[in-house]
Amino acid sequence: MQDQSAPGRHKARLARGHRLEKRPGWSGDVLICPAGMVQLNSSAAAILELCDGTRTCEEIVIHVAGAANEVLAGDVRAFLSAAGRRGWIVGS
Repeated sequence: MQDQSAPGRHKARLARGHRLEKRPGWSGDVLICPAGMVQLNSSAAAILELCDGTRTCEEIVIHVAGAANEVLAGDVRAFLSAAGRRGWIVGS
């Protein structure tokens, strides 16, 4: 049986009340939150699109950065951590 309480084992997904949208006239995607909207750059949007409940945060890091790019992997981990602290994603 897999330990679901271990860090990195939970599947990351957008938090309740949060969704990604493309807005006509805006550059890039926006994150719709209960508190308003956050305009995202393309990297942030791409990472959050992967937070669909099918991957752990570490699987998202590997998907985005690959196995060999530790600098990019660190940046993706930092973004996911910040998104979790802001309440944008759960399971991080």
